[in-house]
Amino acid sequence: MSSALLAIGRRRTTAERRRDRERDIIRATRELFDERGTIDAQIDDIAKRVGINKALIYRHFAGKEELFALTLVDYLGELDERLATADSPRKAPLNRLRALTEVFVDFCLEYPAFADCAMSLLRRTGEELFGEITEPVMVKLGTAMATALERIAKVLAAGQSSGVFDDVDTDYLANHLYTQTLGSLHMARVGLIVSGRQPEHPVVHHADIATVRATAITATLATAVGRKALPKNNTRSSRAGEKS
Repeated sequence: MSSALLAIGRRRTTAERRRDRERDIIRATRELFDERGTIDAQIDDIAKRVGINKALIYRHFAGKEELFALTLVDYLGELDERLATADSPRKAPLNRLRALTEVFVDFCLEYPAFADCAMSLLRRTGEELFGEITEPVMVKLGTAMATALERIAKVLAAGQSSGVFDDVDTDYLANHLYTQTLGSLHMARVGLIVSGRQPEHPVVHHADIATVRATAITATLATAVGRKALPKNNTRSSRAGEKS
């Protein structure tokens, strides 16, 4: 074998080792997320879990934010697999959306760290993200999000075609439902609700997880149906009010 071919072989082996190590780091990050939550998952702990020096992590990733973004990509990949399994074009659009929403809600409840990661990302501006995450990783993250959102958008489009769902831009509505569900499930993450039944004496209660789950699913369906659920006279009044 020529020296050139040997060099190519070595490069390929090095590239494969690099990809394997990156997968090991992402896997360890997700394990720690699921065990401790995103706040308590430190780079030192991730390195120990993989069995490497933490300096090696920064050779593979631009920083902590980039590593966390790729861990979110891993979550999103598993989520989309579950959505694909639950979806069926033969179902009525409302039932399809319900099935997909149940999968999404249950995934968030099963992996609270996923919801934390996703919410953390939503709180950042595009400028901040591009300042901390390299373009190739942003593309991976955007692709992973778009894949799941496009699945929802197609169901919304089918519902609009059959006259069940409100006529709203499906890409916008899919993103809205994604954000809405993450926000509502934060109540389950915190586990608390506040009421003011007694003046100047707010009361804190524990949030019932089953109630949070059911409400999140109902809210998604209600948002998709939108004005279709309103009586016709109310719809006309609303449109007249918008014109005035």
